[in-house]
Amino acid sequence: MLDPKTPQQLFAPRVRLAPSPTGWFHFGTARTALFNYLFARKNGGKFILRIEDTDKKRSQKIYEEDIINGLKWLGLDWDEGPEREGDFGPYRQSERLDLYEKYLKQLLADGKAYYCFCTPEEIEAQKQDLISRGLPPKYSGKCRDLPPQLVAQYLAEKKPAVIRIKMPKTTLQFDDLIRGKVEFNLDLLGDLVIAKSLREPLYNFSVVIDDYLMQITHVIRGEDHIPNTPKQIVIQEALGLPRPIYAHLPMILGPDRSKFSKRHGATALVEYQKLGYLPEAVVNFLALLGWHPADNEEIMDLETLVKKFELTKVQKGGAIFNFQKLNWFNNQYLRILPKERVFNYFADYVKKYPPPFDLSEINQEYLNKILEIELPRINNFSELFQTCDFFFTKELKYPPELLIWKGESVTNTQQALTDVLNIINQISDEDFNRINLQSKFYTFIDNHLEYQGNRGKLLWPLRVALSGKQASAGPFEIAEVLGKKESLRRIKEAINKLEA
Repeated sequence: MLDPKTPQQLFAPRVRLAPSPTGWFHFGTARTALFNYLFARKNGGKFILRIEDTDKKRSQKIYEEDIINGLKWLGLDWDEGPEREGDFGPYRQSERLDLYEKYLKQLLADGKAYYCFCTPEEIEAQKQDLISRGLPPKYSGKCRDLPPQLVAQYLAEKKPAVIRIKMPKTTLQFDDLIRGKVEFNLDLLGDLVIAKSLREPLYNFSVVIDDYLMQITHVIRGEDHIPNTPKQIVIQEALGLPRPIYAHLPMILGPDRSKFSKRHGATALVEYQKLGYLPEAVVNFLALLGWHPADNEEIMDLETLVKKFELTKVQKGGAIFNFQKLNWFNNQYLRILPKERVFNYFADYVKKYPPPFDLSEINQEYLNKILEIELPRINNFSELFQTCDFFFTKELKYPPELLIWKGESVTNTQQALTDVLNIINQISDEDFNRINLQSKFYTFIDNHLEYQGNRGKLLWPLRVALSGKQASAGPFEIAEVLGKKESLRRIKEAINKLEA
C-alpha cells in the first residue's frame, strides 16, 4: 500500500536500479534488477537505471557497459537512464555533483551538518578507546560544535576535513514491505560522514538526493542495505524530503547457506553468458530466488512473471543458489523454445565465444544439427563442445577395447563392424538419415540370430566408432550429422584399430 504522506507515491511507482560500475554485473544485482522491473511493469510504473560512479578510483567504463549489456541480454528494458534519457537526468552520479553540493551547503547552513577536521589517527584512537571501555566505536562528536570562526579559519588553511551529519540520539523505525517494522537505535551510530568535500559526496548522501530528485517511490534492494536505510532516512528528514517505501530482498546464499560468493562458483552474469545459458532460463531462475507465485508454477516467461509477481510475497529468509536447478531450467528452455530461436542464440554464442575448435570450414547448419541431437543431453551451449568434440575432429583418440561390447571378443567385434559397413553401404546418400538408418539396422538385427536380443553387440561398436566416447548421443543421430562418407571412414578406422 502506498504511503499517503508522500504525494509522489499516489501516482504510478518509480523504482530504480543503482549499481556501482566497480565490478562485473553480479547475479545478485541482476535479481534486484528483475524484481524492480517486475514491480514497475506489474503496477504501470517506471524502471530507472542510475549509475553510481562517484568512486573515481574503482569505477570503470567497462563495468558500466557490462551492466547495460547484462540488462539488455536479460530483456529488462529500463525507461530512463543511460541511452534512454528522461526528465530526471543526468543518470550518472559523476554528472550530478552540482546537485549534491547544493544540498550539502543547505545542511551546513541549517546547522544540521558540520565540517570535521579530526585526523584518521585521532578517529582511530577514539575508536580504540571506546572499544576498550565496551562502548560502540562511534565518532565522539569532537568537531560538532566548533565555533564558526574556527571552522572558517581551518577551511581557509585548507586543513583536511570531511562533512558529517548530526545524528539524532533516538530510535528510528521504518516499515519494510517484506520485513515489516524495522527499528534502529541511532545513538549507536554516531555522526555519519556524508561527504569528503562539497564535490565528493558519499553513497548514503548522494543516493538520498538522487532518489528524491528522480521521484523514486519504492526502494527495492538487497537486505545488505538495511543498515544504510536509517542513515538515509536521517538525511531525508534533515532536508525535509519525503520517505520512499522500502523493501529489502533476501540475500542469495550458496548451497552451504553462506553468502553466495566466488567460492561457490561464478557470481558474475557474464560468466553464465560465456557458459551458454539462455536469458529466458536465467530470468526464470532469478525470479524464483526468494519468491514463488501462489500457484507454484515454475516455468514462466517474463510476461507471465509480470502478471504473477507480488512484492509482498517475497520471502524474508535467504534464497539458495541451486546450480542443479539453474541447469534444469536451462535444459527445459532449450527444449521448449522454438528451435529457430535456440539456433539463433547458438549462432550468436559461437560468434561471441568461439569454441576451442577451428570452425572456419564448418557451417551453421552443421552446428545446428549437432545442437539438435544433443539438446536433451546438455545444460548449456558450452557443454556441447565439451562432450561433442568428436564432431569437430578427424582423429578420434580412444583405446581399441572400448569398441568391444561386454562379453564379446575382438573377432566378433570386427565382424559386427563389417556388418555395419555393409548395412550403411546399402543406404544412398540422399536417404542417409536417422530414420532410414534405424529401419535398416533393426531389420538386419531381426534377421540375424546373433544380434537378436542383443542389439548392443552391433550398435555399441558403431556408436564408439563414430564418437570415440563411452557415452554420447545415439549412433543413428551421430551418423546423420557426420554424413555417410565420414561415418564409413570412421568405421573403417575402428576396424583397423582392432586389427593393429
